[in-house]
Amino acid sequence: MPRPPARTLATSALTAATLLTAAACSFAGLDTAATGVRAPASPATVSGSQSPGTAPTLTEAQARDALISEADLGESWGATQGFATWREAMLKAETESADCRRLLDSLYAEELFGPDARTRASVGLDDVWDEAQLRYQVVAHRPADLDRTLAWLGRLPDTCGEFTATAASGEMAVEVTEAEMPEVGDGRQGLRVVLRAVSEYDDAPTLTLHVAAVRVGDDAIAITNGGLGEVPADATWTAVETGAQRLAEVRKRGRAEI
Repeated sequence: MPRPPARTLATSALTAATLLTAAACSFAGLDTAATGVRAPASPATVSGSQSPGTAPTLTEAQARDALISEADLGESWGATQGFATWREAMLKAETESADCRRLLDSLYAEELFGPDARTRASVGLDDVWDEAQLRYQVVAHRPADLDRTLAWLGRLPDTCGEFTATAASGEMAVEVTEAEMPEVGDGRQGLRVVLRAVSEYDDAPTLTLHVAAVRVGDDAIAITNGGLGEVPADATWTAVETGAQRLAEVRKRGRAEI
């Protein structure tokens, strides 16, 4: 399958910074301290907890070996500098539909495979050129539960294709469409989620999120790549392709060492 065309480098750091600043001003006062809401987990962590009934197939060191890094994505990427303003401002929102609310909650909490899945290792990366932020997780769960999540994600373009959500700052129009994915892993699903602040002004903030989930045996990778305005798909594609291959290699090497 052909890869999406690589993005051009036309987006300047000044333009991206302006977009982020504008959104921050539009959604001022929504930091975690002010809201009292628990922030998502640290951008680069390895969890030592284990969900009941989940048999680990990777050691924590192996899970870390399965992560991607900024070197995989290109020179504009580096270690994250912290969670983007838009996470609190636009993802923490309510809507009437249970499926659509589950999607927003999963994206905000960074629990794409649900709270019962165990995050084995994760990393956060920032693109300094266009202020995109990518979150990559290696997750362990029962294969049947992983497949149920993939099936649920696959239904969302139909059940939540267009809906309205309400954040502390006001209403947002949300659009969910299917995104092309490389043929990797034992199951996969990709989404493109666009959240637009409902406003009379043309420069109202727009958040674009690429969402990808891939099962590789008893483990999975979960990826979100988001930013204000347009977010090129090439980094998401590379993260999926490289990450799934790396996880498969680590799993194979782990079995050989038993």
